[in-house]
This record gives sequence, structure tokens and C-alpha cells, in this order.
Amino acid sequence: MKRFSWILAVMFFVFVLAACGGNGAESSGESNASSNEEGQNEEVADEGSGEEKFVGIAMPTKSSERWVKDGENMQKEFEDLGYKVDLQYAEDVVENQVSQIENMITKGVDILVIASIDGEALTEVLNQAENQDIPVIAYDRLIMNSDHVSYYATFDNFEVGVLQGEYIEEKLGLADSDDTYNIELFAGSPDDNNAYFFWDGAMSILQPYIDEGKLIVQSGQTDFEQGATLRWDGGLAQERMDNLLSAHYSSEKIDVVYSPFDGISRGVISSLKAVGYGTDDNPMPIVTGQDAELSSIKSIIAGEQTQTIFKDTRELAKKSVDMAVSVLQGEEPEINDTETYDNGVKVVPSYLLVPVNVDIDNYKEALVDTGYYTEEELE
Repeated sequence: MKRFSWILAVMFFVFVLAACGGNGAESSGESNASSNEEGQNEEVADEGSGEEKFVGIAMPTKSSERWVKDGENMQKEFEDLGYKVDLQYAEDVVENQVSQIENMITKGVDILVIASIDGEALTEVLNQAENQDIPVIAYDRLIMNSDHVSYYATFDNFEVGVLQGEYIEEKLGLADSDDTYNIELFAGSPDDNNAYFFWDGAMSILQPYIDEGKLIVQSGQTDFEQGATLRWDGGLAQERMDNLLSAHYSSEKIDVVYSPFDGISRGVISSLKAVGYGTDDNPMPIVTGQDAELSSIKSIIAGEQTQTIFKDTRELAKKSVDMAVSVLQGEEPEINDTETYDNGVKVVPSYLLVPVNVDIDNYKEALVDTGYYTEEELE
């Protein structure tokens, strides 16, 4: 009996040990499962880290459809990555844009993407951004006189002007002819640094023909300041064209109008139509443009505006978002220009996209086939 009792005691002791070991294994399994779940949650948090980032996008105006597209494209790109976005339009009022950027800084944005109204007017508000360690990407318009511009995303703006000038050169056959033509010159807004690049690019082609006498500017207004159009305003362009036509073209025919932007072009065309251009007997002169705005593409199809420059804002938005994401991740974004864009304080590292000439011959290939517009939109 004593031996039997001893055996029972040993068996009970072994059973208790086994039970404790099982509970330990179960506890260990729960601990491992919990650890794995936490690891997975951390992984998900890392993948969705965009949700913790806040982007401020400051656009100049909704009056130009290209800026609407730019803003919408960027907002979609950022939000698809999980970023929170504050998109604001200042309607070409500098004080509004400054106030909007200040509010974004107060709200705690992690980065600013700014298409400035006046590139000279943001120095103080960018100082505020710098004090909060908020990086700044200049979008398609260089921000001047500030060292707190991290990067610049744009198109090759000098090349835009070159393409416009070369289009005029080719259409008139200037290189191979001694014929002379009347031309008037329009420039962009003097508070936009890009306007000077467009002008310089175009004049690099056109000025030799003006000097040679093949292109005649009847008004004599051949300087940027004389052709400048504040805020790229089509109404101001129309008013100036009215004055040029009445003062210099009562007996002369105008053959070409160099315009750097579609909104200016449409103002010019309205003035030309008012004095009888655009008929079989008096066809429209060559009128250039830029931005491939929908109404201007319709104008090209209708035989009014002659040419525009297509700058695919979808690609510019993607490049700007890529830049911002790299900066927020502490990485160097891709750039392809470190020499051209001096803002008066520093040369801003830039990425330049390639502009495309568009006219009646290739608008379908450039704009419809790429999905930028549909055939229905152009009807």
C-alpha cells in the first residue's frame, strides 16, 4: 500500500508539471501571436504613413483651367498615397495667397507646394515656414528672393518660347524667303519669373528676323516691358490689341501676333475679330499660345488661334508629388537642372519637363490619344 501510494504521488506530480508546461506553451503562443499582430500593425502603419502627413497646396487662381487641373491632379495623387491635403486658390490676389499659406502653416502642414501669384511677394511667409521646418516646393512658377525654396518643378520655360518662335519661323518660311511680315509682340506678367524665360526663348528666334527687317513691328514696341500683360489678363491683352490695331493697322495688315499664353491669345483674337479678321477675305494672322486650354484648342479647330504649347499638367503633378514624398522621407528627389533657375538668393534645384508644340495637325495625337481631352469635350 505504501508503494502504491508513492506511485500515485509521483503520477500526480508529473500530471501537475505537464499541465503547467501546457499553460506556459499556450501563454507563449498567445504572446507570440500578439507580437506578430503588433508587427503586422506596425508594417501596415509604415505602408500607410502618408495618412500622418499633411500637404498644403497653394494655387494662384481658378480663372485659368490649367491651374484647376494642376490642383486637382496633385490633390488626387497625394490623397491616393494617403496624405491629407489642403488645396487653396487665391484668385490672383497676392494678399489672399499669403494669408492662405500662413493658415496652412498654422494648421501644421508638413510640406508646402506653391504656384505663386507674385514670385517676389512670399519672402516673409516663407520665413515663417522655415521657422517651422516646413520645406517648400515651387510649382511651375519660381519663388524669388528666398533661400527657403527646396526644389522647383516646372517645364523647360526657355524652350517653350523657342518652340513658339520656331513655329512662327517655319510657318512664314523666314529662313528661306525675303518676304516681310508685320508682327506684334505680347509678353506675360512681369511678376512671374517664367514670363521672362518665355520671352527670351521666343526672341532668341524672332529677334534676328526683326533686326534683319523680315519681321516688322509697326508699333515699335519690342521690349518686354512694352508687351507685358499683368496677371496674364486676357482683357488687358484685348485692350492693348485694340489700341495697336487702331493706331498702326488702319491701312496695314497684321500677319503674326506672338502671344505666350492662351488667355492672352483669346483676348487678342477677340480684338482681331472685332475689326474684321477671321473671314475668307481677311483670314486670321498667326497667333501663338500656351497651355492647351480647352477653349483655345476649340479655337484652333475653328481656325482662329494657330498654335499652343501643351504642358501635360498630369506629369507635372506626378513629378511634384514624387519630389514632396522624397523630401518627407528624408531622401533627395530626382532633379535634372542645377544651373538655370536663380531666384536671386540661390540656384534652386529643379526638374524640367518637356513642352510640346500643338496645332491643327497634331492636336488629336497630342491631346485626345493621350487622354488629356476627349473628342466629346472638343465638339
